[in-house]
Amino acid sequence: MKYFELKCTAYLKKDIPFKESFEILSKYISFSMAQDKELKKLHDKKGFKHYCFGGLFPIEREKIYKKGHSYSFSIRSLDEQMMESLSSELRKNIDNPNLLIVETTKRVQKQFFVSELYSVTPVVITVENGFHWTMEKDGDILKLQKQLHDNLEKKYHDFYGESLEGVQNFIQLLEIKNRVPQTIPMTRKDQKTGKVSSFRFFGNKLRIVPNEDEVSQKLAFVALGAGLGEKNSFGGGFCLGKGLR
Repeated sequence: MKYFELKCTAYLKKDIPFKESFEILSKYISFSMAQDKELKKLHDKKGFKHYCFGGLFPIEREKIYKKGHSYSFSIRSLDEQMMESLSSELRKNIDNPNLLIVETTKRVQKQFFVSELYSVTPVVITVENGFHWTMEKDGDILKLQKQLHDNLEKKYHDFYGESLEGVQNFIQLLEIKNRVPQTIPMTRKDQKTGKVSSFRFFGNKLRIVPNEDEVSQKLAFVALGAGLGEKNSFGGGFCLGKGLR
């Protein structure tokens, strides 16, 4: 198993508030994918996209990324060909009003023993009636663990074409790091009326200690390569991993 990472350098054409940065990056990536025939098929299909991305770095103290400055962010995927094509398309997107990708560097990461996972962007899980899991609205940790596990199993099966069996849950320990839910703000434009509406994905910052068995380690690695939880193409569930490489 491997995942592929593009470290991108972005030059900002205008100030970008932190709360708008995920939507701007998500739409930049989506637009770039739409310019390539095969990437567009992946982007347009329903189901898993098998990529995730992190936020702009370094984070500014004032929570506003500054015009004329350069920042880095990473995109990861289990799909090497996707990353090869996306690297080229990202740099062609020169007319974007918000930013310009001036450099991309590809890194290949082979599977390693994952001792801990840290989510650096909110992990989003949808529960009953379309609500997102939070301690305040739900609070059922076992439900959260099960849905995180099931989501990763489905991603693995969808990408590799085989099922994983033999483990009840890949999580040995789960710690919620935030006191209040974290959000990813987004906007949506109605194609008929042109009206723009706002919505938010609610999630949590998590620390997870995976189990040591083979299946659990594969799922932990998928979380690093394709994102933990849902809404990964919007910036949800981007993780860092600690372990033996």
